[in-house]
Amino acid sequence: MKSLSSPPTTTPTRIEVIGMKHSIHVFLFGLVSWAAIPVAAQQTTQFADANLPDAPTATDGAASTGSSERETTWRTLPMDFLHDQKDIWTFPVQLAKGHHWVPTIVVVGGTAAFLAADPHVASYFRSHQRNVDKVNDVFDPMITTGEVIALPTSLLVAGYLRHEPREVSTALMAAEAYGDSAIVDLAIKAVTRRQRPSDIPPGHPFTNTFFNGGKSPFKGSSFPSGHSAAAFSVATVVANRYSRKRWVPILAYGLATAISTSRITENAHFTSDVFLGASIGYTTAKYAVLRPR
Repeated sequence: MKSLSSPPTTTPTRIEVIGMKHSIHVFLFGLVSWAAIPVAAQQTTQFADANLPDAPTATDGAASTGSSERETTWRTLPMDFLHDQKDIWTFPVQLAKGHHWVPTIVVVGGTAAFLAADPHVASYFRSHQRNVDKVNDVFDPMITTGEVIALPTSLLVAGYLRHEPREVSTALMAAEAYGDSAIVDLAIKAVTRRQRPSDIPPGHPFTNTFFNGGKSPFKGSSFPSGHSAAAFSVATVVANRYSRKRWVPILAYGLATAISTSRITENAHFTSDVFLGASIGYTTAKYAVLRPR
């Protein structure tokens, strides 16, 4: 007679993983959302009480950054986006004029350093995959994509419900940064067509991974990481707009870093993919979307 006191060993593990996945994601996303929204309420007290979202006129947020901030509305969003793209794709002209050399050297140098480390890091995580399986389950790519999208969406809904134009503007700017970084990401993917670590058969070296003609720029190409670009573009907007509360940048960048790092531990991306993706997300948000006009 079979014992009723010995359940299958796999059941607790599945329950544990599912519980961990939901609780951690709800906790992290809730912290970022609820930290940002109350701060937004404090920073919008000087806004004119006008129709949403076309009339944010106060500059209370400027006090937190020391310079005037721009605001975005549904009406201005298309032209703002085109303005961003012009700035992004004419960036070499700015370099030729001697501007932005320091951040460019940091990004290029950092990417080169991580490219050199890629084979070693990818090999390590492949051989230690079982050690990080539960962590990888928590940061499932579909879930993390949903979280990145849900953050500006929650700000947008809260802004309309609370009649606070600055929240609406922040949400639109986060979406604007997301779109800007996605276009840059896809353009580079289309050229590089890099294999992912998971594409390399066991026992083969993690070298000569670029310019694989069979890779789709919209799905399979690895360089750079789209998840990292998206996470850091949204995080940078939220962190800068609500920088008066120190925990908002910490939570925003912390969540973006966790999402980005998970792409390495899952063998979905190389370290250089993630570094460049994060750099694209940060720079497009910081120097294109958030720049006063």
